[in-house]
Amino acid sequence: MSLSIALQTAVSGLQAAQAQIRAVSDNIANVNTPGYVRKVATTEQRVVAGAGAGVDVTGVQRVTDQYLQLASLTAGSDASRFDISSQFLDNAQSLFGDPSGAGYFFNLPDDVESAFASAANDPSSTLLRGQSISQLQNFLNEANRINSQVGALRTTVDQNLNDDVNKINSLLKQIDALNPAIQAAKLGGGDSTGSENIQDQLVDQLSSLMNVQIAQRGGGGVIIRSADGVELAGDGAATLTYNATANTKGYITALTAGANAGPQALNINSGEIRGLLDLRDTQLPGISDQMGEYVGRVAQQLNAAHNASTSVPPPATLTGRNTGLDLPTAVSNFSGTSTVAILNSSGVVQSQVAIDFTAGTMSVNAGPAVAFTPANFLAHLNTALGANGSASFTNGALSISATAAGNGVAIDEGTSAKIGQGFSQFFGLNDLVRSSTFPTYDTGLKATDNNGFTPGGQIQLRLAQPDGRPIQDVTVTVPPVGQPLMSDLLNALNSPTTGVGLYGSFTLDAQGALTFTGNPPYNAQLSVITDNTARGAGGPSISNLFGLGVGPRDARAGTFSVDSSIAANPTELAFSHLDLSVAAGQPAISPGDGAGALALSQAVNQTTLFKAAGQLGNVTQTLAQYAAQFGGQIGRDAQTADTQKQSSASVKTEADTRLQSVQGVNIDEELVALTTYQQAYNANARMITATKELFDTLENLIQ
Repeated sequence: MSLSIALQTAVSGLQAAQAQIRAVSDNIANVNTPGYVRKVATTEQRVVAGAGAGVDVTGVQRVTDQYLQLASLTAGSDASRFDISSQFLDNAQSLFGDPSGAGYFFNLPDDVESAFASAANDPSSTLLRGQSISQLQNFLNEANRINSQVGALRTTVDQNLNDDVNKINSLLKQIDALNPAIQAAKLGGGDSTGSENIQDQLVDQLSSLMNVQIAQRGGGGVIIRSADGVELAGDGAATLTYNATANTKGYITALTAGANAGPQALNINSGEIRGLLDLRDTQLPGISDQMGEYVGRVAQQLNAAHNASTSVPPPATLTGRNTGLDLPTAVSNFSGTSTVAILNSSGVVQSQVAIDFTAGTMSVNAGPAVAFTPANFLAHLNTALGANGSASFTNGALSISATAAGNGVAIDEGTSAKIGQGFSQFFGLNDLVRSSTFPTYDTGLKATDNNGFTPGGQIQLRLAQPDGRPIQDVTVTVPPVGQPLMSDLLNALNSPTTGVGLYGSFTLDAQGALTFTGNPPYNAQLSVITDNTARGAGGPSISNLFGLGVGPRDARAGTFSVDSSIAANPTELAFSHLDLSVAAGQPAISPGDGAGALALSQAVNQTTLFKAAGQLGNVTQTLAQYAAQFGGQIGRDAQTADTQKQSSASVKTEADTRLQSVQGVNIDEELVALTTYQQAYNANARMITATKELFDTLENLIQ
């Protein structure tokens, strides 16, 4: 080996040792720096003309493990998802109160039951009547409060989603902007680890918001893709957008850099974004929907008892609720008998109209039966009432009035029934609990009934995947005049070309409720974009009448209140039963009769068909049983979210610990390495000194 080669070899070794010492020094200096990744100077043998000629420093690189990095990012995404879910579900659960406390929401119906039971023992007590109304209104007010605050939580979730998408867009730009700097440093043989560490920290923040795929970019830097492979950063940053309306599911789209096509919907199955989307579109609306179903059925059972009774003296007018139907359709499909009685202020029957729905006849004061049809029901009822009373039907609501001053109207439900409701209850003639919307979506419509919707009206529906990504939007037009039946409307809705038929179907159940079921493999879910349909002039739309989409169901639990007339005057509570078997001239109702109050007190124990809402399907239970199941479900959901949060946090901690063991700085190891490189430096320095001495000796010999 020539002396010059020996000198070059020693110098290269000296430079390599210096580079390695600098890397170790940087590691030690940053031992407590969050996000810092240990680095090393990489070297390779220098070969000249096939012979070893020292060492080359090929660069400085970080000590990483891609598998552990991926595990840490995945665990971080899951932890963020369940952490945000746990926070909001815990808040939602707290709205209902402490299950062991007196103010627990699901205990309030028991207070209503007790109040009515006390009033039944002394039906003439205005104080006890007032307390009954107060307890009932308290329950309804609490339902409204809870539902409003669940809605407020959903609004907060919406705001968080917008904020998170803005954060993601900022992170993508920062990550993408670091790629050129990293690439330039690597090409120039410089140290790019500082930029790479910053980029890693940005990727960590990004993965906490949404799950992503990370790939190394040729020449340096990273490429970020969504779970379904859409490039978000690497050769330009994509722009994400949060898409949602009040009634449709939310989803995220990405407009990639330089894309010729439009935005693409992203598959996001983890991260805070996924947790927020689940809360907004499934969990919180599920609570509201289930609240609406529960409170609606409580109101239904209380109204069933109240409609089967009457106040003393009876009201001059019974005004029903808006059924959303025309009268012929509303009257159709009734069976059994019912009696409308006109009474004087003393409770003595002045006239009675017996209605036999099965036979389709009416008789006045046990006189001859006169046939009627649903089309002429109102005219025949007015004829039967004669000078004693009148009936009218306006905006979907039936009203029956007594004519003479001091007279009133009372109804004996008898055996009348339609979808399990008596005549007075179905029309809501003597409801105790009123709603500003439809309390349930049991319309009583059958496939053979006229649908009643104005031909040409349109409803626009969105079919979406369970994660919110749209599949298809369809616009369904109400069939023309020649196709008036509900079966015709169902056919239009289920059309495979202009309806939902490719992805699911609508069905009309025995109670007249319209429901949509998605077909595998998409298991599509339905939302309503727009709806300008109307049942008759100014009547309800398809979505309002049948409760399609989030909008009608979200608000339902907050629409109930005690009838304003009864709330203002507790003596109008229907605590007495109409007894038409008394002798002529004897009162058919009595102020001391508490049978109606007793029936109201037993309402929570009545078995009821609850329709699918939230996480519960169709179930037949008592109100108390449903309340227990509903309350338990809310608690279980919150507990499950907390358990998932803790489990995912533990997994992330373990993944981070293992990753840190690879890429973290160990002072002892660095000191050993520093000693080794210092010795190498000294050895190369001595080699240079020895070579210089040989040069000097040779020079002296020549001289």
